[in-house]
Order: sequence, then structure tokens, then C-alpha cells
Amino acid sequence: MPYLELLARDASPEMYERPVLLARAEGLPAERIAALEHAKLLALRVRAELEGRRRREAELSALFETAHDLAGLRDVDAVLRAIVQRARSLLGTDTAYLSLNAQDRGDTYLQVTEGCVSARFQQLRLGMGEGLGGLVAQTARPYVTEDYFQDARFRHTRTIDAAVRDEGLVAILGVPLMLGPHVIGVLYAADRRARVFEREQIALLGSFAALAAAAIDTTNLLTETRSALAGLERANEIIRDRSAVIERASEVHDRLAELVLRGGGVADVAAAVSEVLGATVEFTETGTAPAEALEASRSEGHAVRHGTDWIAALVAGGESLGALVLRGHPDLDPVDQLTLERAAMVTSLLLLARRSAAEAERRVRGELLDDLLDARDRDPRLLRERAARFHADLDATHVVLAARLDAPTADADEEAAARRRLWSAASHLAATRHGLAATRDGGTVLLLPLADGDGATGLARRTARDLG
Repeated sequence: MPYLELLARDASPEMYERPVLLARAEGLPAERIAALEHAKLLALRVRAELEGRRRREAELSALFETAHDLAGLRDVDAVLRAIVQRARSLLGTDTAYLSLNAQDRGDTYLQVTEGCVSARFQQLRLGMGEGLGGLVAQTARPYVTEDYFQDARFRHTRTIDAAVRDEGLVAILGVPLMLGPHVIGVLYAADRRARVFEREQIALLGSFAALAAAAIDTTNLLTETRSALAGLERANEIIRDRSAVIERASEVHDRLAELVLRGGGVADVAAAVSEVLGATVEFTETGTAPAEALEASRSEGHAVRHGTDWIAALVAGGESLGALVLRGHPDLDPVDQLTLERAAMVTSLLLLARRSAAEAERRVRGELLDDLLDARDRDPRLLRERAARFHADLDATHVVLAARLDAPTADADEEAAARRRLWSAASHLAATRHGLAATRDGGTVLLLPLADGDGATGLARRTARDLG
């Protein structure tokens, strides 16, 4: 098949039209041309999926590289510039820039710019509450506009609008840099044309903003240390203590980053931190963590004490992913607290990466089941090969099951949440039983293998019980 060769060569989408055009030019039968058209669509779908995976791998790699830079922090300007450069590259925007708040002057200024050409824009200082950045700083939430000059949600000023117009910016995304509960700056990505930023891109820029805030936080610690050395009799002792804090945090962060890059899981991260701290560290889901302590840790951006335990919230893009819990260690020194917080950051990135991979696999499983149900003219060999990637044997006897909610609820949000829970449970069940699952017509369809001596009715009952 020519499309396999095109996939292997990573050819451009335009190249996939050539086999169809050649077939038409040669006067091949209509059914042959239709088959080529179908194969072309499948190949383009596979190409898009591969590109998506490569993009996610590049995003995770950039996040881990930035985390590694932070662990060995020496020059905060270099780290911030690397963050802005990587954010611009991965989001594919014309520009990216980072502003920091100047508390002494009561305004904010651009610290790092990438892709900007206007001197007026690069020298811009914004009053608090002005422009899109002011809205981000006031609400501590990301904001995005497809067309800056047509957006009335934030306060326009003549100075800001003139600078934005001089740079030619149209679509702008801004996310806050949080240091505890305070906004210390804003990280932006912007295009010179109208554009819609996807949720994944907003979450990715938010992760970069968290790393930038951590870099500034670490730099502030270093600055405080150097200032203390000048006026304290115990200068040597203080510098040793401060250096130990940074060095130990750096070593632990390097160790955790290496562990994750080797394919380690959440349990491995918890075990590594347990070994370093000499205490029990466990991962807990959002629903089982102490709610008040979890919310305090999430809002403050630090680990908080809860009885004899310490709670470090796991957050990505504003979403709570659970917590790391340090058991039975009420007196935690600043070094160990920083270690626990850095471990929580790495664990958040790991959970986000694993969830993205799981969602991609569920989507591909669902597409295969859709093809099995809808497209009877598909090549059986290709279908078997696709199923084999998920350890599914299409030659075995299978049962097709349809699952729906018992009854719709009056609350649309509750019904949507129930549908998501049903889909998640069905996807997990299909994966563990070497089957397939897909959403269809408001319900969920499963294709499950039938074991020897088992009946379709019994399998259906067990499946209903497992799905709750």
C-alpha cells in the first residue's frame, strides 16, 4: 500500500492525494478509487494521531527539561528565557513574553520577550488592573482573547493599545505566575492573527508559569541568603544552611526527574521521597484527602500541616489531581518541606502525562470499535493488526454490550458527569479484559471476549455489576 510508505517517510498531507490522483488519471475502476480514498483517510488519521503523540512527547520533554534547569538553577534570567522560548515553540505562537510585578512602583513590566519586534511594546509598563494582564492578575485565573481590540472584558488604555497595535498582536493568552496565594507576574503567548487556544495549550502554558514562579521563588531564597551574609555575624553558618537547602532540593529534583524519565510511576516517586525524608509518603486521591488541608495547600502553593501529617496538593492547570501525604512527621524543617513540594510538582506532571496517554489510548480503542461496527468493508488483516496492539484477539468469540444510564437527571451537569464516569469505567473494564469500548448515541458500547464455558447473559450481568 502506498500509504504505509508515506507514513514511514512522514510525508506531508498533500502527498497523500497523489495515489488517488494517479488512479483517476489511469482510469481505474470506481471501487478501486473509493478504496484508495478510504485508505487515504485512515492513513491521515493515523498520521494525525502520530503527530499528536509526538507533540505530547515534545511538551513533556520540554517540561522535564525546564524542571531540570530549575533544579540546577544558577541564572534566573536564563531559566525564564528558556521557559518563554519553549512555551512559544510548543504553542506555535508568533510571540511569548513574561511580565513581573514591581511592588515598589505599583505596576508591571516585561521581563522577557521572545519573537517581539516593537521597542515600544518591549519597554511597556502596565498599571495594575490594566489590559488583559491586569485581569489575569486581579482574578489569578488564565484569560484568553481571540481578538484583543474587540474584547471588552478588560480595561483598555491608550498606552497599552498603542503598544499592542505596534507589535501587531491579535490573539493573546495570559496565565498567572503564582507564589503562594499572590500573583507575581503573567506568562503570555500571542499571535498576530485571530486564533483559538485549546484547553491543552492553556494547561501547558500554566505548567510553564508554575515552573517560572518556582524559579523566581528559588532566586528569592538565594537573594535573601546573600543579603543576610552582609550584616550577620553568623554569615558562614547561614550560607552553609541556605546552600544545603538549595543543593538538597536540587539533588532530590534531579533524582525525581531521572526516575520519571526512566518510566517510573507515582508509587516510585512516593517511595523515593519516603527514602529521602525517612518517613512514609503516600499518594491519595482528591476525594480521600483531607478537604480543608488540600484546599489550603492548593491555594497557598505550599505543603500544609494537618495534625501529625503534611499535605502537598497536586495541581495541573488549576485542576486538583490528589495529594502527597507525609505521615506522622509533624515537625518538618524547611528543607524537607521544600523537598515534599518539589516532589508534588513532579508527581503532578507525571499524572498529567499518564492521563493524556490514557485518554489517547481510549480514543484509539474507541475508533477501532467504531470501524468494526460501521465499516464492514475494512481489511480484516489491518483490523486484526490494530486490535493486536491492544492485546485484543478478534478471532475469539466476543459479545457486544450496550450500556446506558438508568434514567436521565434534571441537572445537565450531573448527567454529563455520570456519562463521563460510565465511559471511564467502561474504558478501564475493556482495557483490563482485552476488549474495546466506544461512546455511541449517548451511551457506551463494549466488545468483550467470551471465555470458554461462559455465556453472554452471565457476562452482561457481571459487566453491569462492574460498571455500577
